[in-house]
Amino acid sequence: MIALLGTGIMGAGMARNIAKAGLPLRVWNRSRDKAEALADIATVAGTPAEAVAGADVVVTMLFDADAVDSVVKDIPSDAVWLQMGTIGVDATLRLAEQNGTYVDAPVLGTKQPAENGTLLVLASGPESAKAKAQPVFDAVGQRTVRVSDKPGDATRLKLVLNSWILAIVAGTGQAITFAESLGLDPRLFLDGIAGAASDSPYAQLKGEATIAGDFTPAFTLEGAVKDAGLIAEAMRQVGVDPAVVTAIRSVLARASERGHGGADMSAIYHGFR
Repeated sequence: MIALLGTGIMGAGMARNIAKAGLPLRVWNRSRDKAEALADIATVAGTPAEAVAGADVVVTMLFDADAVDSVVKDIPSDAVWLQMGTIGVDATLRLAEQNGTYVDAPVLGTKQPAENGTLLVLASGPESAKAKAQPVFDAVGQRTVRVSDKPGDATRLKLVLNSWILAIVAGTGQAITFAESLGLDPRLFLDGIAGAASDSPYAQLKGEATIAGDFTPAFTLEGAVKDAGLIAEAMRQVGVDPAVVTAIRSVLARASERGHGGADMSAIYHGFR
């Protein structure tokens, strides 16, 4: 039995792929209506404790460390616990100390890869636990990177990768805003980089959506604010100057304060003016 706690934008897609792989599944979400939307493929539990009772593998896909902390007491000590959200290095290490079968397994990707089962899974933790978790990894991802046997390393890699993604999103939003403010058609920016060494499929994707004013959330701006803070904190701890990601977080936060927190992170565009 697999138990999945957290059926938001990412968790809902992951749940459907776990069920599609033929794995029996129970789900729980703080807002029950989001879990009820999965009643056709999973058993919907009313509490975290009900969801994880007797589970062989527990997946947490929750917003932040506080949300994960709220369900820790319910996770059976003999279940393999896959912590797949992004909660930062300190919280990851603290939680790993509390559970010997903890696998640090954040995923890289947004709504569509979660729905398509093409996420990149980053896994660090005991080899025996990762082996037991592999059917879940195979269900939700197209590739699993076994980073190390030490919880924390997968989260460290996730923060490195997220720092790059945020830089692309911020750079794209800034360039579009700059072009518009100069009186230019912002598509000239996308055309200018198309096929060049500086091009990026992600910049093209987010750029086209931004120009069209389509900020349907694939990964929310408020989630990007949270992740940027975790990246900056991790950088400071190892003596890396977080000036760039701190500036990006500031613009993200400004856009959120202007009412775009629930929109896609490309809504950082609204923070540049």
